[in-house]
Amino acid sequence: MDRLLLNLAICMFILVATVAVHTMGMMMVLQFNARQARRPKAHLLRKRNFHIVSGAVLIMFLVSLFEVLIWACTYLVLNAIEGLEKAIYFSMVTFTTLGYGDVLLDERWQLLASFEAANGIIMFGWTTAIIMAVVQRVHFRD
Repeated sequence: MDRLLLNLAICMFILVATVAVHTMGMMMVLQFNARQARRPKAHLLRKRNFHIVSGAVLIMFLVSLFEVLIWACTYLVLNAIEGLEKAIYFSMVTFTTLGYGDVLLDERWQLLASFEAANGIIMFGWTTAIIMAVVQRVHFRD
């Protein structure tokens, strides 16, 4: 029971951290989009729109990588996985819900993986919504 509560506490802490990181990423994307919208219309409007959408995708991809790194570092701190490369690999496979199963967590921390997968699904859905909002703003602004 103590291990379950510890796993849940760790998961809640990481979920709060990843939501904060994702919120900051979203704010960066929206601020970037707003700055671009205030710029005078250029004769290469399509090129600018491409850069706005591409920038949003890149920012949110980097945000997702940072969230994966938060999970990977947690696994390292808990000695649930040995080695940074393996921790990042496991975290990326789990966050994206691929779940190859070729690398496993120490038995005491296996519950964390299911929370990471749920976290990843939610973050990718949120990322999709952010990118679609940018696409809509770019498309309907002009």
